[in-house]
Parts: sequence; structure tokens; C-alpha cells
Amino acid sequence: MRRAAARIDAATPADRDRAVDALRAFAILGVVLGHWLVTALVADGGSLRAASPLRDMPWLSPISWVFQTLAVFFLVGGHVATRGYASARARGTSYGGWLSARMSRLFRPVAAVLGLWTVTAALLLLTGAEFVTVHTLVKLALSPLWFLLVFAALTAATPLVTRLHPLWPLVVVLHVDLLRFGFGAPSWLGWVNLAAGWLVPYTLGAAWARGDLDHRRAGWVLCTGGAVATAALVSWAGYPASMVGVPGAGISNLNPPTLAAVTFGLAQCGLALLLRERLRRAMRRPVAWAAVALVNLSAMTIFLWHQTALMATTATALLVGPLPGLHTLPDGLGWVAARLVWLPAFTLVLAGCWAAFRSCERGGGRRRSRVVRRHRPPGRTRATGARRV
Repeated sequence: MRRAAARIDAATPADRDRAVDALRAFAILGVVLGHWLVTALVADGGSLRAASPLRDMPWLSPISWVFQTLAVFFLVGGHVATRGYASARARGTSYGGWLSARMSRLFRPVAAVLGLWTVTAALLLLTGAEFVTVHTLVKLALSPLWFLLVFAALTAATPLVTRLHPLWPLVVVLHVDLLRFGFGAPSWLGWVNLAAGWLVPYTLGAAWARGDLDHRRAGWVLCTGGAVATAALVSWAGYPASMVGVPGAGISNLNPPTLAAVTFGLAQCGLALLLRERLRRAMRRPVAWAAVALVNLSAMTIFLWHQTALMATTATALLVGPLPGLHTLPDGLGWVAARLVWLPAFTLVLAGCWAAFRSCERGGGRRRSRVVRRHRPPGRTRATGARRV
């Protein structure tokens, strides 16, 4: 393992900012663990229905503060897209060519997920499964796709938002929430925040790429200002403490994003910026960097299939009978302890999905990644250069 890690470390371009990859990996794994911890499927007769431990145990809301890491992912996305587009322009690549390459990386793995769940849903219905159960499984398994659509839209708009100040989308979110919660505007107006809310960390990522956030003072301002604003909104403005959706709750901070979710994201982005140097030092260790590099190479596969791993484990285990932590009501610490025991099983199933479908993300092994480079064996001509994997 150490030899393999050393080879990955040696094959990494010297000018690569490993902290960016570390932040992306932590954001992806945070979302995965968050879903696995707060998504419950309760066996109700012959059907399964969605539930959440945060509904019956609201004091567990701080879990969502740790694992709701989408703002960090959008921060990194804005940073990478801004730098990538500038690099493409410098090489003479057109906007269309750059965007096509980016969209291909995002959506190539989606076809496999959609295909599998189309077949699975049809088979379940034909074999007599209740529609409620099938709807619940498909909805949860495909829920990561909403994120992908928003991320793709912001990526496409990168040339327009590159120099947009993060304050402008933040002001939009503020006014939308003011109209919704203060003046009784229609609830559908909140979906404006689906773009505006995630545009805030995305534009912060663009500002980071421009060098506007290089000073640690920027990180401290974002972290402390966002934390104080979030605490005030939760304590005195009636926003939920949970930063993820809770079934049956009157207000969700995530669907669509609220002002509290955005200010919480600002605090996360500030913390991420403050941790950059420590992450760079940590990523000098070959084993740590190898783990981060491997997560980045399969980021979309992990993200798209983690809910399928949860659904597959839950549905298959139901053949044995209702099991604690999988099919029981998440209303006590016993459920939490049982769910923690199931996490290794989810991980193993996800590993199986990764082994089966990682080629979809890599384009059948032909994808060129800039995380690490695989050098050709000695004896090849120098003109062949290094092949990126």
C-alpha cells in the first residue's frame, strides 16, 4: 500500500493544489455519510416509507452541521471551473469545447444510474411491489441528480459569474426569504434560491481563483460572520436548526435553500479557506494524498451511487425481516447505534457499485484526469509524454 501511495504521489503534477482536492473529497464523503446517517426507511406493513431521526430526535441536528457540506463542494467547483476556463482560453479552446468536456465528465455516469433504476422500478412493480415502496426507493436513489443539474447550470454560466460579487446572489436569497416568510409570498418563489443560494459559494470559489481570498482575514470574516448570522437566524428568526430537510417539517433549510443555509455555507467556506495550508501540509504524506486522489478520481461514481447502496442494502435485508437501524422507526439512541453498525455494509455495497460502474465515469478507461499522471515505462520515446489517468 505504501509503495502504491508513493507511486501516486510521485505521479502527481508538482503544481497541483492538493488542498483543493482534499476539500472536494471531504465534501463528497460528508454528503455520503450525512445521507447514510439521516435517511431512514421504515417498514410499514408491506411497504417502505421515508423517515428521519432528526424528526423524532431534533437534538441530533448538529449532525447536519458536520455532514451538510454542499457549500464546500460548490466553493471548490467555482474555483476549479474558473481556473479551468481561464486555462482553456489561454490554450485557444472555445467555450463550447471547454463546456462539452466539463459536461461529459459530469453526466457520463448518470446514464448507468438512470438505466439501472428504470429496470429495477419496472421489475419491482411487475413482481407486485407496492407503488409507494418503489416511489420511495427511486426518489431517494435519484435524489443526488438535483445537485448535478444545479452544478451543471452554474458551470455553464462560469464566464458570466466569474466576476460576480458573492454579495449579489446573497441579497437575492435575503429578499426571497423576506418575501416568503415576512410578507406571505407564494412558496414557489423559494425555488429562486436553488440557483441564487448555491451561486454564493460558487462565486466565492471564483473569487478564490482570482486571488481575492488569499488573506486569512477573508476566511475569518466568512467563518465568524456566517456562524453568527446562522445562530441569529435559528435563534430569533424561526429557521430550523437542521441544515438538511426533515420529512414533515414546515420549513426545510435545504429544499429550497434558505438564508440560514446560505449563511451556514459561508461559515463552512470560511473554515475551508482557513484550513488550506494545513491541508496542503497533510497532503504531502503519500498515503493521505493517495486516498484523496482515489476519491477524486471516482467522485461522481461515489456521489451518484451512495444512495443506491443504502437502498439496496435496506431492500435486500427486508427479506430477512425488519431489522434495527434499517427498517425500524428512528426514534431513539438504539436506532442510532444500530445504524452505525450498518455503515460498513453500506460501504461494501458502494464499493461493489464503484467496481461495476467506475468505467462509466472514466469513459471506459479513456478519460484523462489531471489528478495524477501515469508515466510510460522507460524506453518509450519522450514524444509520447505522460498519459494522465
